[in-house]
Amino acid sequence: MYLETNYAEAIIGMLEDAQDAGFSYVVFTIDPDRELQPNQLDFFDTLGAALDHWERRAGLDYSGAGEQPVYYRHIEQLLEEIKQGNPLTINKQEMNLNNLENLKEEVKELRFNDKLLPQMEQNMQKSLPEFQLHDNKPGNKGQVDFTLHFKKSSQSDFYYLNKYDVYLNKTTPLEEGQKYMVLSKGENDKPVFRSFVNPHEAIDYFKGQKGESELALGKDPGNKNTLATMEKDKVNYVSKDFQKIYYSPAVTHTMYVEQGKGFTSEQAANLIEGRSVYRDDLLNLGQQPYKAWVVFDTDKGKDRNNNFVLRQFHDPSYGFNLKEALSEYNIKELADPAKTEKLEESLKNGNRPLVTTVQEGKEVKLRIEAVPRYGKINFFQENGKPEKREQFEAPKVISLPEKEKAQGKELAESHGMRR
Repeated sequence: MYLETNYAEAIIGMLEDAQDAGFSYVVFTIDPDRELQPNQLDFFDTLGAALDHWERRAGLDYSGAGEQPVYYRHIEQLLEEIKQGNPLTINKQEMNLNNLENLKEEVKELRFNDKLLPQMEQNMQKSLPEFQLHDNKPGNKGQVDFTLHFKKSSQSDFYYLNKYDVYLNKTTPLEEGQKYMVLSKGENDKPVFRSFVNPHEAIDYFKGQKGESELALGKDPGNKNTLATMEKDKVNYVSKDFQKIYYSPAVTHTMYVEQGKGFTSEQAANLIEGRSVYRDDLLNLGQQPYKAWVVFDTDKGKDRNNNFVLRQFHDPSYGFNLKEALSEYNIKELADPAKTEKLEESLKNGNRPLVTTVQEGKEVKLRIEAVPRYGKINFFQENGKPEKREQFEAPKVISLPEKEKAQGKELAESHGMRR
């Protein structure tokens, strides 16, 4: 059957739209004098209806028009045949540009690195059924790694970003050009090489190998440092500098995304390190919006999906007011409205921003963190060592009426009066 046609893109769109509408079968005519066109397709929801129509069309008199065979197919089958028959056309149109632009905006809104955008586009151009991208951020307790999962629709050429994994690894970021590598022996002892940017994924893959294998770090197999080795299915060596990372599994959690909405990478990194973040766009089961501070409840462990339970402190019902909590402390930045707004935004994203305060009569730089569960602000030195918050409390300001009332009470008591 000759299915090469300049209308391949339009036909594929029609077939996918028909699937979405609930149709399963298509009847079409192949005219040897011209290419297949969209108006030659008829759709049906049952095989019986398609066969009845096929029989009627096959019996029509095409006198003077030449031979025009009639065919019927399951829509999925014809989709595959059209794609195979028009590889150049399909490769050019396979990636939907609107879909690409939307995904670029989603990745930016979730605050992932812009370096991922060209990688995403390249993978979409290849029309892969699914692919992953990797990003990382430095954390207070180690490196925070991300794996973004992109999947192509089975019904169209659209890709979706529905989730990403976040990992807290007790390691430092990779140097430029470096990667983790697992080198093993495949069939007929042919070397098999796979690279990773996430140490957690590299370690898991290495542990799943059989026979002889090597876990290394470097720019390529010819420029590497061995981190661990395996012989006869058993790990027989882990380098001293890598043992802490190897034997301390990463803290992990999967973040779900709905139409580009969800926790940003910045918020996810802070959650995985144990801090609270603020969301003003949450929805309850009735799809009603609400606001809350959110933190991972590590005391309850993981759920059946290997994720932490989210503990929420609703705003305003829980009673934690960030602005009021900050006002209790002597923080220089609070005197500037613009700096105050920036400070509050950073704290709501779970960060530990640097502020200026006074300690033993001298200005010092400290980091602060919002702790809504206890209604407090915690203080830390830049190296992470905690400081007692009480020493940074602002002087209590007594309003004029309260001051006059206190003075009147003192005067009355000095004259022997009681109230």
